[in-house]
Amino acid sequence: MRHFYGSLLITAVALVAAFYFWGFYGVYIVSLLAVLEVSLSFDNAVVNAKVLETMEPVWQKRFITFGIPVAVFGMRFVFPVLIVSIASGMGFVDAFMLALDKPEEYRHTLEGTKNLIYAFGGSFLMMVFLDFFFDEDREHKWIKIIENNRAVDAVSRVNNIELIIAMAVGISLIHITADASIALAYFSGVLLHSLIASLDDLLSSDGTRNGIMGLIYLEILDASFSFDGVIGAFALSSDIFVIMIGLGIGALFVRSLTLYFVERKILSQFRYLEHGAHYAIAALAVIMFLKMFMEINEVIVGTIGIAFIGASLYHSIRAEKAE
Repeated sequence: MRHFYGSLLITAVALVAAFYFWGFYGVYIVSLLAVLEVSLSFDNAVVNAKVLETMEPVWQKRFITFGIPVAVFGMRFVFPVLIVSIASGMGFVDAFMLALDKPEEYRHTLEGTKNLIYAFGGSFLMMVFLDFFFDEDREHKWIKIIENNRAVDAVSRVNNIELIIAMAVGISLIHITADASIALAYFSGVLLHSLIASLDDLLSSDGTRNGIMGLIYLEILDASFSFDGVIGAFALSSDIFVIMIGLGIGALFVRSLTLYFVERKILSQFRYLEHGAHYAIAALAVIMFLKMFMEINEVIVGTIGIAFIGASLYHSIRAEKAE
């Protein structure tokens, strides 16, 4: 449990600061945002652990040293301001001042870019799932009717099947939206994932993932998960500092969970946990695409993820007992 001590200490300090600046209401909103972030990103911790297991110990430590500031300050604070800055054509400082002085206008500008964010994040997460689903070296199959049938076996042998599916989905999405900016965002996510995977294969050796590529992959994966949470957080508060603190606390615990999973070899103990996490990722990718056309409550998003994780845990325990 030592991995959680730092997160608990920082959480206590953050809650005291929230009470000092915003009172009990601030403490409540910060706590709610933290719980929301953990519930939406539990599957992120599982996938992070799988990636981290393939990295050298020195890079596992750097995941915390460099990863926490990037996750808390970069993705939950700087990135949304940067998005607003680009979308509105104003400078970064001006966008930051807009968030302070006119939070509703800032929120409106950020929400105006959400379709681009969903297209990018959804395509990246979809590629993460497809890479897992069509991995021929995967030892265990969970939902046999989906993962272990002749059709899937035949499709899996097609070269670059992940990219073919991604292209088909992208073309369909562009046809529906008729928006060139969404096309750019979508295929940027696909290209970025493919580029990282290719460089990782080139630079890795003896089954050990290249440290810098692994770290970049984890940060982009975290960003893809955080997009939905950052936008959804404005339903609870328009204060960017409240949002950063709440989501930042959640991000800290996700990283603590990741290290806990690696140290205790949780993925080896629960063979289907990785499957559940990737199905949750697939569901989140689909939801991101759907959110471009309709409103979907964050509670539904979190519930679907928890349901997949819970089901995979249950079947993992049953499989262990059966053996």
